[in-house]
Amino acid sequence: MLDKPVPPGPRERILQLGEARLSDAECLALILRTGMRGESAEQLAQRLLRHFGGLPGLAEASVRQTAAQLGVGPVRAAALGAAFGLARRLAEAAFRPGTPVRDGGDVARLVGASARGSRRESFFLVLLDARHRLLSVQLISTGSIDSTPVHPREVFSPAIRDGAAAVVVAHNHPSGDPSPSADDRRVTDRLRETGELVGIDLLDHIVVGAERYYSFAEERFFALP
Repeated sequence: MLDKPVPPGPRERILQLGEARLSDAECLALILRTGMRGESAEQLAQRLLRHFGGLPGLAEASVRQTAAQLGVGPVRAAALGAAFGLARRLAEAAFRPGTPVRDGGDVARLVGASARGSRRESFFLVLLDARHRLLSVQLISTGSIDSTPVHPREVFSPAIRDGAAAVVVAHNHPSGDPSPSADDRRVTDRLRETGELVGIDLLDHIVVGAERYYSFAEERFFALP
C-alpha cells in the first residue's frame, strides 16, 4: 500500500506560490520555525492568533506576553517581535520627510501601523510644510481605552517650534469603529479655531479604525483652507 503524499508545508508553499497565498498562521509558522511535542509550528501559530484575537492583537502584544505562552519562550517571542517591528518600520518608511500628503488615506496609512490594533487611544500630530509635504509625525498623547486627552498647545507648540505651515491630527478608536464621537468633534472644532488664531492650518482630523478611517475634511465638517 502506497503512503499518502505529505501535503506541502508553509516553507514549500511560499517557495511555490509566494507569501500572498499563505495564511497568517502559515506566515507565522515560518517565523516560529518549530512547534512543540504534539503541536506543529502552524498549530502553535493558530493558537497564538486565537489567544490574542488575530494578527493585530498579536502584533500589539509585548515580547514578554508572547513569551509567556506555552511553547513560545523568549527566542520565538523575540523573532515575532522583530518581524512585527520590521513591518511597522516598512510601513512608516513609505512616508519619509518630504513625501506629499494628499488626503486622509495617506494619513491613515502613515499612522495606521502604530495606531491600528492598539488597545488604547493614541493621538498623532502630522506636521506639513507649505506645499503639504511631510515634516514629521509625532505621538503627542496616549489615553485610556476610549479617550485620549489633547490640549491645543500639545498640537501647536511643536508645529510652531518646527516651522510647520499646516497640520493634520489623527487618532485611533480601539473599538475598530472610526465613527467620530461628540468629543472628537469638539476637539476638532477647538483645534481648528486655535489654528486660525496662530496662523497654522488644521487640514484634517483622521480617526483610524480597524479596516477604514473617518476624515472630518472629507465629510465637510470644516472646510479645507
